[in-house]
Amino acid sequence: MTTLTLVLILAAAVIVLGAGAALLISRRRAELPPPDELDAITEEVIEHPEHPEPHLDEAVATPKPEPVPEPEPAPAPEPAAPTLERPEAPKGRLVRLRARLARSQGTLGKGLLAVLGRASLDDAAWEEIEDTLLAADVGVGPTDELVEQLKTRVRVEGIKDPDHARTVLREELIALIGPSNDRSLKSAGAEGKPGVVLVVGVNGTGKTTTVGRLARVLVAENKSVVLGAADTFRAAAAEQLQTWGERVGVDTVRGPEGGDPASVGFEAVQKGIADGVDVVLVDTAGRLHTKAGLMDELGKVKRVIEKQAPVTEVLLVIDATTGQNGMTQARVFGEVVEVTGIVLTKLDGTAKGGIVIAVQRELGVPVKFVGLGEGVDDLAPFDPEEFVDALLE
Repeated sequence: MTTLTLVLILAAAVIVLGAGAALLISRRRAELPPPDELDAITEEVIEHPEHPEPHLDEAVATPKPEPVPEPEPAPAPEPAAPTLERPEAPKGRLVRLRARLARSQGTLGKGLLAVLGRASLDDAAWEEIEDTLLAADVGVGPTDELVEQLKTRVRVEGIKDPDHARTVLREELIALIGPSNDRSLKSAGAEGKPGVVLVVGVNGTGKTTTVGRLARVLVAENKSVVLGAADTFRAAAAEQLQTWGERVGVDTVRGPEGGDPASVGFEAVQKGIADGVDVVLVDTAGRLHTKAGLMDELGKVKRVIEKQAPVTEVLLVIDATTGQNGMTQARVFGEVVEVTGIVLTKLDGTAKGGIVIAVQRELGVPVKFVGLGEGVDDLAPFDPEEFVDALLE
């Protein structure tokens, strides 16, 4: 081999090796073969420069990157459980609301005390007392009875100062309201069945709100409850009642809008029995007391419900601001569904406290609850002594 040939071979080798190195560098992820194989490739390139460059690619293969596993999707967050409210205990609510009641009812107590505290009481003074009582919706019969009792005590004991007048008036008003009446809510069923409380009244008295507040009273007493939204003729009534229930974890049975109220009441009691709850509260459709056909439907609701369990309580809701119109409602409803208790709402506005006395006399049943505000826990069990003390403040 001549010197010229050797020089040419070496030059070719240098060129090929340079090109191979450049190729290897450009391939960032390429891996070189072992040294013994690399030497064999170099010799082959020197001896056979005519081989195409892909021949080198076959020996120096770029490994395929390993597939990166896709991350597992994060589990969907579970919906947060609704925060249930813990209603205020019903005992003592009337004490808390007493100041509010006193502000709205003060005219009756102050008017009576202003007259009774006088040094002497003539016929004109007694007429003034009668007018004050009648203006407060006490009613004619109870007014006559109270005035006669006051006259007797004034004659026998004498009233010399305002404190004595207040004591006498307080005692007579409490006696007129009836401190011995059973004002407990009859919510206990018999033979393992739930108690069934039917709530009735005309639209606009706060009936559905009263049912929701009663549910809170029962939950505060650790009783389980099912609500029956049988006011199917008022579009928002069922939704409103369900919202009340959800806030304290109480189920609501609903029916189609305009459906049969009796069937909703039936299903609510059926669910109450199946679930073993303590009380079923049924909100009935508002009835005009002047429409006999509508009132007959209300009687049907009660009869259908009692195919499964006795109705233990029928509460009539009356707007205390309606005065004698509320008395008429009480009379008609009492004839249809045998009302067992009264709920007086809106006693904190322009209401006249005497309706408590009048409605009890009209129906012969006690006032059991009074609504004294717009708050969710502003329904209070009625207490005659606390009520009279509020009147006289």
